[in-house]
Amino acid sequence: MPPVAQPTKTILFTAFEPSGDDHAAAVIRALKRVRPDADIRAWGGPKMQAAGAELIARTGDDAVMGVPGLAKIREHKRINARIEAWVENNPVAVHVPVDSPAANFPVCAITKRAGAKVIHLVAPQLWAWGPWRIKKLRRLTDHVMCVLPFEQDWFRQRGVRATFVGHPLFDHIPPDGELDRQIEGWPDASPKLALMPGSRPSEMRANFGLMLTAYNRLAREHPGMRGVVAATRPEVGPVLKQLARDAKQDWPDTLDLRFGSTDAVVRWCDLAMVVSGTVTLQIARQHKPMVIVYKSSRLMWSLVARWIIRTPFFTLPNLVAGREIVPELVPHFTGAEPIADRVVEILEDPATADRMRRDLGEIAESFAGHNAAEEAAAIIAETAGVA
Repeated sequence: MPPVAQPTKTILFTAFEPSGDDHAAAVIRALKRVRPDADIRAWGGPKMQAAGAELIARTGDDAVMGVPGLAKIREHKRINARIEAWVENNPVAVHVPVDSPAANFPVCAITKRAGAKVIHLVAPQLWAWGPWRIKKLRRLTDHVMCVLPFEQDWFRQRGVRATFVGHPLFDHIPPDGELDRQIEGWPDASPKLALMPGSRPSEMRANFGLMLTAYNRLAREHPGMRGVVAATRPEVGPVLKQLARDAKQDWPDTLDLRFGSTDAVVRWCDLAMVVSGTVTLQIARQHKPMVIVYKSSRLMWSLVARWIIRTPFFTLPNLVAGREIVPELVPHFTGAEPIADRVVEILEDPATADRMRRDLGEIAESFAGHNAAEEAAAIIAETAGVA
């Protein structure tokens, strides 16, 4: 009697932002290393496809932050309808929504109804805002994979199965020697200051003029200072130069631009001025002091954000530490002077800088011993029955 054919155990990833494409791609590669024959499909980006997923549709090229407009809402409704029709004809064993809870929750409802197990890759940040959504998450998940150490207990205490798997930034840390080769020939100065204006156009527009104004003040007070702006790609260069003109700030000869080399810039600098985001963990990874800023609308903060954000801190190093170990001007409503003042406090007090380096070392240690991609892949494979 011939063997009965086993149903295909499809694993479906859905990602709606470039960061989700990055996270998912690493996990897909890990899954494919363990099970090259794994049937992995995706609504996602090019990195997921290159990692081995069969891309059903491309998403995330024009992701938005904050409240989406009507056109974006309509687009997601069309995407959800396509996913629902696809799922009806293609049984899914495990659905892996990647970050973006607002976009992914409706998809989770679709796949849950169809009988799939749902495993969230990157825990929705309900601990920061919208904790009332925990009931929805309990209904729409079987397992949450957490990338911050404190998240596991937070979710478990609220009845959600959760596992801290580590953070992708700590999976592959460039060796110091490799970074030293990259920065060979870069300016040798004291102090050396990095400017990290964010990767999103909205972040750069809101923050870069302030950072450049602060840098110019600091450069006048410290004639030996040199600076480097860490930009994501060459196309960002002209944008930053225009933002400098918009802010009526000269681009000084002491300030260089480097593209796609954030780790090297962190290795080179003594201190960073940085827009709040994941890059703060990249800086913490090398134990470098930083001042974190995020310019916000005072009106939007007063009307909306202050009522829904529940955390005492806003930036990742302070959230992980559970106390303020680096200065955070978040939300920031005023000019460049407070930013420059915080930098001066660190530059002129070696004890403060040393304490910050020690505290950031403890933050980095809390991620040690984990490989986020491999641990997430193992949980997904076991749940799908393909381990």
